[in-house]
Amino acid sequence: MRKRYTLSDGKLVLSLQEAEEGGYIVTSPLDPELITEAETVAEAFANARDALKALLSSRAKLRAKLSETATRR
Repeated sequence: MRKRYTLSDGKLVLSLQEAEEGGYIVTSPLDPELITEAETVAEAFANARDALKALLSSRAKLRAKLSETATRR
């Protein structure tokens, strides 16, 4: 069984699970869509921040598109 850790830097809460090939699979209990991987804890937070920025951008674009579609009806 692979070990799982929950960590926070005061801004992000991450779950790190040891990966079979080494490093960690990184997720967030507060945002199930946030998934990335990293070799170190520092890299986990950096990669998670990048992934979160991409998720927020994608969600904003989707909301705009849905709003645009709704106003056309």
